[in-house]
Amino acid sequence: MHVPERVIRPQVQTHWLASAELPTRFGLFTTHVFRTTEAGDGACSKEHVALVYGDVRGHEAVPIRIHSECMTSEVFGSLKCDCKEQLDHAMAEVARRGAGAVLYLRQEGRGIGLANKIRAYELQSQGHDTVDANRLLGLPDDAREYNAAAHMLEHFDVKSVLLMTNNPAKVTALAALGVTVAGRLPVVIPPNPFSRHYLETKRARMAHELPSRDPSEATLAHGEAE
Repeated sequence: MHVPERVIRPQVQTHWLASAELPTRFGLFTTHVFRTTEAGDGACSKEHVALVYGDVRGHEAVPIRIHSECMTSEVFGSLKCDCKEQLDHAMAEVARRGAGAVLYLRQEGRGIGLANKIRAYELQSQGHDTVDANRLLGLPDDAREYNAAAHMLEHFDVKSVLLMTNNPAKVTALAALGVTVAGRLPVVIPPNPFSRHYLETKRARMAHELPSRDPSEATLAHGEAE
């Protein structure tokens, strides 16, 4: 898959930095670290990770999860969202399929940053949902970008992907960057009492393709491909 530089914003550059094998409870992955640098007055750089299982180079219909950082869930064990469970599911599914990758992007809180995410949590504790909380803070519903992911896929010469997501907007965003999405693999995590309202908001207000009842009772099984 070749992604022209003019398609991915030319001021955003992504460079491979390092790699090493990483044994996990899901299997042996190879960790690749990339740095994305964005030019301009607010120039900044972030390090992202590609967790690659098996041989993906030059292949088509590669199972891919593009996962955005969630410190509260993945590090501190917050029950307010399903991010940790989605990450675990993606790693397990990639290993089960024999090849694939999880692209871990450093864009906390759907791109608004950790401090703003905590501010939004406080508003949610007052009865606002995640969409309205962001808007009350003057922030977009979703500020994530996927230029780094597209560059990572280009680095591995991935021809097309099976995208592990419930979010059709992510499919559209990748296609706009020149990534061929051959299909979508849902990642449906049963809610807990703290995450139920958040997941319902994603379904009702952010067009995520999630069942409107408890996924453990739904006909769409956990991780079942459409």
